[in-house]
Amino acid sequence: MLVHICCSVDSHYFLQKLKEDYPDERLVGFFYDPNIHPYSEYYLRLLDVKRSCKMLGVELIEGEYDVENWLETVRGLEKEPEKGARCAVCFDRRFEVSAKMAAKLGERTFTSTLLTSPKKSLKQLKAAGDALAKREGIAFVAPDYRKASGTQEQNRIAREDQLYRQDYCGCIYGLTIQRDQQQKLADELFMPISKQVQPESIEARIALYEKRWVLEEQGVPYRIVKERFLNWRLKWGLLKVRKKPVPAHIMPYSTLKGNYTRGRIEYVIGDLHYMNRDEVKFLSLASYNRLSGRSYRSVTELIFAPPTFEKELEIRRRLLPEAYDTSMLLVVDEVPENKIELFVDISTYEDVKERLIILR
Repeated sequence: MLVHICCSVDSHYFLQKLKEDYPDERLVGFFYDPNIHPYSEYYLRLLDVKRSCKMLGVELIEGEYDVENWLETVRGLEKEPEKGARCAVCFDRRFEVSAKMAAKLGERTFTSTLLTSPKKSLKQLKAAGDALAKREGIAFVAPDYRKASGTQEQNRIAREDQLYRQDYCGCIYGLTIQRDQQQKLADELFMPISKQVQPESIEARIALYEKRWVLEEQGVPYRIVKERFLNWRLKWGLLKVRKKPVPAHIMPYSTLKGNYTRGRIEYVIGDLHYMNRDEVKFLSLASYNRLSGRSYRSVTELIFAPPTFEKELEIRRRLLPEAYDTSMLLVVDEVPENKIELFVDISTYEDVKERLIILR
């Protein structure tokens, strides 16, 4: 039996139930999900599915990440709600490829772990699976493992085995609609031009779960815990001196009351140059190099290749030791002596992140 897999939280429980109900079947997992955006999220989910299948002794095949074909398939349905027409087309596309893969491998049946997702319509999934299985001359198996407290058991097993729990379906349209309804920033879609790994970004999660994989290979005990914290994202920023743009690096956790301020440097204390409005502070590149132990030749070079986020927080704490100080702090080649204008779009918000603790 070919089992289309969408994510580890759904597949881990589903595969165990299939093993119980179909003991004579050889299960083959098929991860085909070009709907998942961005690619880093796709990679993270695949990584955890590989771990799940390894734990369960299930063979896994990765399908093609043909995202452009998927986008073309759902064109015109971008505004559809969850369980709407876009989802139906998405299921049809993934089931069609899965059914063809099952037939190619000589399997008599196929199914999908989407059947266990409480956010999906079982009736909608079964109709799509039956139609495409009939076209390929095979059968679609649609067990209802949600009933009899199945969803609660699925969640219990996911917690027990510390699976990666994503909090959106996967596609960019569902994500943006969901975040708009939550009035929350879709930070899953943020990647700074510097490629610096941001807190609770998908890239940070990938690093954590790749480290987890290594620890398990080495037999090192660990625990993944959740922490609530204040997150920060810089969307864009522009510094002008005498109305001309000037390269500037905005340090992590810098904020401004609004999106715009202007003023002049009023005084200097140590390495910091204080503007006369809105708690804005400047740091010269020479001072930044000394504090960071780097030798950047220009702020432009710094912008595109900064130290780690954690290293920059260390520098910030040395300059602004108050733990709750979110003053705007910019690094410039030379501290401006003329009129300054600053335009920014920055978000700070409550968030939850995971931390991996090695148990000794």
